[in-house]
Amino acid sequence: MRLRALLETEALGLRLLGGEDELDRSVRGVMTTDLRDPSRYLSGGELVLTGLAWRREPEDSERFVRILTGAGVAGLAAGEAEMASIPDDLIRACARHRLPLFSVNENVSFASITEHVVRQVSSERAGDLAAVVDRHRRLMTSGPAGGGPEVVLDLLGSDLDLRAWVLSPTGRPIAGSSLAGAGPELPSTVSAALAGEHLAAARTGRRGPHRVTVGGGTYSLFPISHSGRALAARDVRETVLSDWLLAVEADAGDWSPERLDLLDGVTQLIAVERDRRDAARTVRRRLAQEVLELVQAGAAPAEIAARLRVAAPVLLPGLGTAPHWQVVVARVEWEDGDIPGGPVAQALLEEMLVAPDASGPESSDRIAVAHMGDEAVALVPLPAVSAGAEGGEEGRAPGLHADRILAAVREPLSRGLDDDGRLTLGVSAAVHSAEGLRGALEEARHARRVAAARPGRVCAAGHQELASHVLLLPFVPDDVRRAFTARLLDPLRDYDRRHRAELIPTLEAFLDCDGSWTRCATRLHLHVNTLRYRVGRIEQLTGRDLSRLEDKLDFFLALRMS
Repeated sequence: MRLRALLETEALGLRLLGGEDELDRSVRGVMTTDLRDPSRYLSGGELVLTGLAWRREPEDSERFVRILTGAGVAGLAAGEAEMASIPDDLIRACARHRLPLFSVNENVSFASITEHVVRQVSSERAGDLAAVVDRHRRLMTSGPAGGGPEVVLDLLGSDLDLRAWVLSPTGRPIAGSSLAGAGPELPSTVSAALAGEHLAAARTGRRGPHRVTVGGGTYSLFPISHSGRALAARDVRETVLSDWLLAVEADAGDWSPERLDLLDGVTQLIAVERDRRDAARTVRRRLAQEVLELVQAGAAPAEIAARLRVAAPVLLPGLGTAPHWQVVVARVEWEDGDIPGGPVAQALLEEMLVAPDASGPESSDRIAVAHMGDEAVALVPLPAVSAGAEGGEEGRAPGLHADRILAAVREPLSRGLDDDGRLTLGVSAAVHSAEGLRGALEEARHARRVAAARPGRVCAAGHQELASHVLLLPFVPDDVRRAFTARLLDPLRDYDRRHRAELIPTLEAFLDCDGSWTRCATRLHLHVNTLRYRVGRIEQLTGRDLSRLEDKLDFFLALRMS
């Protein structure tokens, strides 16, 4: 039961003195005490009843409340029989520690409150146990076949007063109370953090549920493995980045075995639903595989175009004209090289290419992903949009951008990859014909290789980067990179250390301003003559001439590689 229910029971004679924001705390028992330190008899979740006999001076209130808070009690109820009113020092101490404080009318005995709490808590526990069998029956008959995960989560909310969400490994909400309008949505920062906590715990091999505190709330995380596949997996890395999780807004640490068994049954039912929806992707995956094989085999554009015409209605039902297409290539690699990364990369692409603000499991139904070895390839249709549409060019959708794809998933996936895995991703430009698809595939693969040359567990590159120096820099050997940058920049760094002259920042600003003395001086808040002196010193120390394009380019590349 919750503290709010006690306050609403007039017969108990309770009056709230502080802690109105904490009235949703659960009460798991009651204890009457006047000991100065009752901590040894507290296990957490109790409503503590006291006659205040422990209080001899005002300072005692802070000490007593601190002990109760440390023990995790739900609230404190102080009787008015010994004193005319509850002391102000006790009210202030409870407010400081966010402990709900009630006063008990002198006409109400502690025994009456104790009897009421024990009766309510016992009946709730008995109700939970008695409903387990019936609840399982309802879940089995109305879950996977009659409404999906939402039905299961609705039963958790209505029967057990538990708010819960099914989340993807990147933290995207698949189903939950908030999706059905039954409560506030789970903030994206919280859902991403929960996914990261789950992935980190799974990589350590700890069994769920995992108790975590995120955003000021306590959650219990239950893994949802593919039914029938978890036991067959040889290594947790084969599934950790593709499994869903169930996040319950509660602390499962003190749950009974019966309730834990019930939640385990819920995860099994949701796993069945996950497998059913994975099976529904079979057609889309097969289409992607067939197109990919035709492209790689050098098939005639007409043959590829025919296959694309078959794919378009499946991925974009009702579309009247052929869409544009983008290709995304992803690769998951583990340091020991023994774990196949292709299936994991395939599942990740199907998840990551869903719009960040999309919810529900059906949002990825317009993405076709195939995998070959450790590489996964996605064919993403981009339906034409009207001219002047926001963010797009005439007759063309804005398309996918590598940095945006990773923005919301980098943190949780990095925790799942831990210190022995990498995810690299490349994105092509949009093409509108079968002739361009082969080039798009090579472009996406080349962009992924650029991403692979960068540091970090999760990296991506887009087609825009293949037409600039960014394409070349990652492939410069380290010894060449060090020698080139040292020759140009070390004299300036040494001078800056000795004289605090800021020649390096001056050089960067000068190049950013395209050699404009006026704009650079304004940016650095310098007189033009001071700027000319610094540039002259740079030229003197390096033997270069910043009025020459070649020397400007050398300095630019040295700064980018440093």
